[in-house]
Amino acid sequence: MKLIFEHSSKGQNKYRIPSYEGINKSIIPDKFLRNDEPLPDVAEPEVVRHYNNLSRMNFGVDNGMYPLGSCTMKYNPKINEKLAKRSGFADLHPLSDESCSQGALRILYDLSDYLCRITGFSQFTLAPAAGSHGELTGVMIIKKFFESTGDKRDTILIPDSAHGTNPATVAMCGFKVKEVPSDSEGNVDIEVLKSMLNENVAAMMLTSPNTLGLYDRNLAAVSRMLHENGSLFYGDGANLNATMGRTRFKDMGFDMMHINLHKTFSTPHGGGGPGSGPLGVTAKLAKFLPIPCIEKIEDRYILNFESEDSIGRIHSFYGNFAICLRAYIYIRMLGADGIREAAETAVLNANYLMARLKKIYNLPIDRTCMHEFVLNDKGIPNGITTNEIAKRILDYGFHAPTVYFPLLISGAMMIEPTETESLESLDRFVEVLEKIRKECDENPEAVLSAPGNTPVRRVDTVLAAKTPVLTWDQ
Repeated sequence: MKLIFEHSSKGQNKYRIPSYEGINKSIIPDKFLRNDEPLPDVAEPEVVRHYNNLSRMNFGVDNGMYPLGSCTMKYNPKINEKLAKRSGFADLHPLSDESCSQGALRILYDLSDYLCRITGFSQFTLAPAAGSHGELTGVMIIKKFFESTGDKRDTILIPDSAHGTNPATVAMCGFKVKEVPSDSEGNVDIEVLKSMLNENVAAMMLTSPNTLGLYDRNLAAVSRMLHENGSLFYGDGANLNATMGRTRFKDMGFDMMHINLHKTFSTPHGGGGPGSGPLGVTAKLAKFLPIPCIEKIEDRYILNFESEDSIGRIHSFYGNFAICLRAYIYIRMLGADGIREAAETAVLNANYLMARLKKIYNLPIDRTCMHEFVLNDKGIPNGITTNEIAKRILDYGFHAPTVYFPLLISGAMMIEPTETESLESLDRFVEVLEKIRKECDENPEAVLSAPGNTPVRRVDTVLAAKTPVLTWDQ
């Protein structure tokens, strides 16, 4: 594919930039009044065709199934996008006075209430701009809580099946990180945890379901042990789409949790943002939430910036409103029954795929999964690894699953079909993986040289990661 500059030839572009003569230089500085930029000279039809062709090179959930485990790359209802673009929302300035933004404040207030009902927590902040930002907010609250009690604790426990952001967040906040191993069934190893608990442990962060796609059968025991030790229990709610409407994090024994709105509640995920990672807490921790808090006084909504115990401000404004708006629309349209059905369908789809694929690929932990599951490349012949299988999947019109994560499973392939895929698309995905498994035996070169049908062919992934080409020399 050529660059736009390579389509350029003098005289194609019939549009001209107006003359700068007579421009008020006090309004537009000289440095912006330039006409010597090396812009491509390309006719309008060629420009349109060029960018249309580029757009067709991208792959997303509107093109095909995107089974990235732990990412929830699901189809997003277009009605949510349409409503979010309405001028009353899209044109609302973030510095608008509260009197001019009552509708937006009501949506944020009601969304917080919905999230409290779904999770069981007493109060939410919508300020965090991503899941990792929600984690950071939560760990800051943990630190503030123990400072308020005079209890000096410096350690937070992290399971080996955790998201990578968990230990990073803990370290950023000045805590020591200690890893808790999993048992052979993918649960927290209770006996090891028992030996690790002492007066220095401030909290434990646990993803539920965990990154193996499994519900931890020791969860109630973990919660009890932590609380008996005077520690807090943090829930990573990145995988909430597996349990929403079925069970509540507060009832499972967690003291706080973050939610990835951009994974669970409709908002497009990926591309570097924007995101939203609201944090919910129990009543005893609510006073530490960041400012401002949205409150309702009679029939008015306000942003309250007054809180002596708050950890302070964590965002220039109150979260990413457009992302919260899409989640609000999604929840309102589904309702309580729809939320529950979405979770049940996510779990059903994952178990259907797992049941069919474990007949031809190795399943390291063979038990009922939640919204995702992990296969690996054990037993694949001819030197073919997870990397080659993932690249070969691209040739058949699907995106590859998450690979080599979680780290505790060698050669992991982490698959999440999500609740929005039909039975027909799941069957097509199985057929492709069955065909690739057969190729591994009968035509290994096709797999080892893949992909062959994508705009960019096989690349040296290590070289691409370490020395990316980020500039173009004209």
